[in-house]
Amino acid sequence: MRDGGVIRGRLVLDDRVQPGRVVVEDGWIAAVEADPSAASGSWILPGFVDVHVHGWGGHNAMHSATSLDGMARALLHRGVTSFLPTAVTAPLDDLRAFADRVRAWMPGAPEDGAAPLGFNLEGPFVSPQRVGAQNPAFVRAAAEIAFAELEPIVDGFRLTTIAPETPGAIELIRWLTKRGVVVSLGHSVATAAEAHAGYEAGARSTTHLFNAMSGIHQHTPGLAAVALARDDVYTELIADGHHVDRELWPLILRTKPADRLVFVSDGVDLAGTPQERGSLGGLEVQVQGDRCTLVSNGALAGSVIALDTSVRNLALFGLDMPRVAAAASANPLALIGVTDRGRIAAGLRADLVELDDAFNVRRVMRAGRWYSGPAVASPAA
Repeated sequence: MRDGGVIRGRLVLDDRVQPGRVVVEDGWIAAVEADPSAASGSWILPGFVDVHVHGWGGHNAMHSATSLDGMARALLHRGVTSFLPTAVTAPLDDLRAFADRVRAWMPGAPEDGAAPLGFNLEGPFVSPQRVGAQNPAFVRAAAEIAFAELEPIVDGFRLTTIAPETPGAIELIRWLTKRGVVVSLGHSVATAAEAHAGYEAGARSTTHLFNAMSGIHQHTPGLAAVALARDDVYTELIADGHHVDRELWPLILRTKPADRLVFVSDGVDLAGTPQERGSLGGLEVQVQGDRCTLVSNGALAGSVIALDTSVRNLALFGLDMPRVAAAASANPLALIGVTDRGRIAAGLRADLVELDDAFNVRRVMRAGRWYSGPAVASPAA
């Protein structure tokens, strides 16, 4: 694909939609200019960033460098220009091996795929009472280990999920935060007080809001209630219409500040394939329509969407486009401290997504080069 040059359309900027043009030079945005003649053009958004995705297109993040290649390429066609390969709860030796594999792979990651920004570990320090689709055999309490065992994982370790009420969790949150790892609270039965304690210890985000966590009750509010009430913490939203019912979307959108909502896919390797059976962390899963569930009990087990589905769903829902773009790009990057991309502004990486009037991905620009969108448009919730 040739270099981008000049891109015209409805530019989704930080605080407005502006008909204009983006000038791209050597993979970077050189200028952003108003252009009234582009008012009927395509939507132009920053490239999407998925900080919680286990696999895509038949490729599992935990399997091999070849799988990571395939996953990155599959995600790029869905508009995802940067991502965190995400591990499920597993033995510590397996998680150390995953960390080593991702770090070794990153320097040679394919240019025609989403760019890796490090990695995410969803566990193993979660509540055995809210494992969700995690394998309970591998759940650990932080109090059971010497934190020095985690030192080999820290390099490139961007994000992790911890249940704050479990033994040793608060100490681990403090330990990881001092080392630059962002902690997200989730897979938890925390009371409101325990949730506040986790955030006060340094946790900054909330893993797939409402799912696998204590919720909202008028007498016994839990983690979900605290996450919504606190303006200082991020919350992940899987906007497939299954993980969080559409009736709750207005509650989330009215309570969370615009810069604290993060779209994630929680995608699994069955996503984007015709396969109906597979495994996740050693547990058998099945896909029925656009839902992925555990065979054993029917619980949701990740998703089969990418972030283009979340963007399309919330745009069709009526959320203003700057907020949609922020949740898919700028906010996840701010969460993990990446500042060179995620907005349409001069001096940033030319990672862009072009959408049609129905909010389907037409094409994707990564570092100034265009790639095709998906062969099949995203389903709406």
